[in-house]
Amino acid sequence: MRRPNAKPSRTSKKKPVAAEAAKKPRRREPPAQYCLDEQVGFLMRQANQRHTMIFAERMIEDLTPTQWAALAKLNERGPLSQNLLGRHTAMDAATIKGVVDRLTARGFTVGKSDPTDARRLRIALTDEGRAVVRRAAAVALTISEETLSPLTVSERKSLMRLLDKIK
Repeated sequence: MRRPNAKPSRTSKKKPVAAEAAKKPRRREPPAQYCLDEQVGFLMRQANQRHTMIFAERMIEDLTPTQWAALAKLNERGPLSQNLLGRHTAMDAATIKGVVDRLTARGFTVGKSDPTDARRLRIALTDEGRAVVRRAAAVALTISEETLSPLTVSERKSLMRLLDKIK
């Protein structure tokens, strides 16, 4: 019982949470359905698996996609530090080191001192490496063509534009 001169307590003005919630109709959203086959990462992985299979079947010299990326980038840019080559080919330091070691062991690349900084090593194509790139470039183009073969020319352009946008 309340005293006549007493101020109402702050809690007495509040309605119980359960009672308030019971008065408001709850609008329940149906739980979002997660369908793996509709997820971008899953679809990209499947597309990449298809491309990787085509690459493995077609590429010459038993080159892997990462080895080919390094050779192609060295052909485009000329000698690069191992670190910069890794950045240009989206490989971390450990991965690019292994790739360069394997390419060097095969005689396709060589490490040379940087003329502006003797402490830095620049990776360059050897004559054999340049010959491999010349032969493999045409094969790489056919691999890309085969990977994109289910698409129209317009769809190919759109896909490449969109992939470039989200990378």
